[in-house]
Amino acid sequence: MAVYLRVRLTQLAVRQASLMRVAELVLEAIGETQSELSVELVGDQRMRRLNREYRKKDRSTDVLAFAMRESHNPCPTMLGDVVISVPTAIRQAREAGRSLNHELAALLVHGVLHLCGYDHERNKKEAARMHRRERAILRTIGPVPSLVTRRAEPRERSR
Repeated sequence: MAVYLRVRLTQLAVRQASLMRVAELVLEAIGETQSELSVELVGDQRMRRLNREYRKKDRSTDVLAFAMRESHNPCPTMLGDVVISVPTAIRQAREAGRSLNHELAALLVHGVLHLCGYDHERNKKEAARMHRRERAILRTIGPVPSLVTRRAEPRERSR
C-alpha cells in the first residue's frame, strides 16, 4: 500500500506522516491494502478550477475524487486521486463545531469511498449507505491525530 501526498498550501503546515498514516488506515478499513492512493491538499481557487473542468460546476467544493479504475489505467493498483480543499474544510469544521483534523479525515474517507464506487448523489438510499460506511471507517481510525498546524508568521529581523 502506498500513499502519495501533494500539498499546495502556504498558510498551514501539514503533518505529512500523520496524514499519510490516516490514509493508510482508511485503505486498510476498506480492504484495499494492495492499492495506491494519491491525496492532494489545495486551496479554493484550484478546487474551483478542477470542479469547473471536470464536473462543470463553477464553484469550489470540499472534496473531489478521480477514480483510476474507471479509466484505462496502466497501473492497476492505483485506486485514484482524492483532492481536498482545505479552506472549505476549515469553514465546514467551524460551522459543524468539529476540529479541522476530524473534518480532513472525514473528507478523506468520503473521497476514498467515492473511488470505491459509493455515490451519495445517486439516491437517498445510497447516500445513507455511504454515510454509515463513513462513520464506521472513522470509528476504526480512532482518535484523529493532529494533521495540520498554522504556519508561524516570519519574524522581523532585528537591526
